[in-house]
Amino acid sequence: MSKTSVEKLKTLKAIAETLNQGHDLKETLDEVLRELLSLTGLQSGWIFLIEPDESYTLAASAYLPPALSQRENVLMCSGDCYCLIKFSNGGLTNAANIMNCKRIELAKQANSYDTEGITHHATVPLEDGDRRFGLLNVAAGGKTFFNEEELHLLEAVAFQIGTAIQRMKLAEYEQQNALLVERSRLAQELHDSVNQMLFSVSLTAKAAKTLTDDERLRQMISFIQELSQDALAEMRALIWQLRPESLTKGLCESIKSYAALIGLQAVCERADVPPITDEQEHALWRIAQEALNNCKKHAGTGRVSISVAEEPEYAELKIADQGAGFSVEAHAGLPSLGIGGMKARAEACGARFTLLSELGSGTIISVKLPLDGKRRTKR
Repeated sequence: MSKTSVEKLKTLKAIAETLNQGHDLKETLDEVLRELLSLTGLQSGWIFLIEPDESYTLAASAYLPPALSQRENVLMCSGDCYCLIKFSNGGLTNAANIMNCKRIELAKQANSYDTEGITHHATVPLEDGDRRFGLLNVAAGGKTFFNEEELHLLEAVAFQIGTAIQRMKLAEYEQQNALLVERSRLAQELHDSVNQMLFSVSLTAKAAKTLTDDERLRQMISFIQELSQDALAEMRALIWQLRPESLTKGLCESIKSYAALIGLQAVCERADVPPITDEQEHALWRIAQEALNNCKKHAGTGRVSISVAEEPEYAELKIADQGAGFSVEAHAGLPSLGIGGMKARAEACGARFTLLSELGSGTIISVKLPLDGKRRTKR
């Protein structure tokens, strides 16, 4: 891996060009890792992104040995290792030699799959300014030590990667913010136009009933009034979904507020919300919305119970009603129930979705987010 200064500059230039052209975080990091390994003659590499709560994600990997890539990189996506522990303890400020790889050790203990001779790796923190948020690890079979020149090159590459990650995250944030602005604009337009028109129709129908004594005509006008009121309630719920109240007041309270908006009484039995990520909280919120909508339309009851709690191994959202219930098998493919959408949202954030229901016995929806002690791993 030893290079002249010119060769190092060529390596850094090639890495910089790849990073500058990238827009998708995972694809860019995967490509950069492959390029780095090709330019340095190393064999394998991986990147961890680490959250402030010390949960981490395997953000990218390249040419992992079978011992580490088995079962969709399971050994890389859970548990602690020496480099993460050193990072958490504040003992990793520069590129360093990790004497051995704990994940490789676990694979060797299980006596399964090939390590391809890898036993050690170098590790270097990813940072932008004073904030550290990840690790770059590289390794090669039979290589147990990285010299100072090699570590300096890895530090320079890590600096480039850290800056690029922050740039891409900022761009993603700006896109998300633009989407929220557009959703808010659409909600305002619906409120100012369609919502007001429906309200006017309802008032007009109410007034029209007083202008006739024809009973059949009065019944038709009453029907128009009821339809407009139902449509108005649907429109208000849609506007609320496009521009919901902030979740800063708490997931359980936000769910209760939405339930009240659509005419349900929600009782929060427990509200011990664990410190889950914003993405996970948003997913639970959307699942709860769909569950409440189903209850309003199909359950025939005005009361639901909500539980948001942390257990030793998982965080759970549970929504239950004592309404009409239904046969799960008979309605498994019914789009209006939105079961597939709720299940997909849950699985997208690594959660387990279950639905229990019987005719006449109500419905229970449960979403369980797995937790791993202090360190919660996101895949």
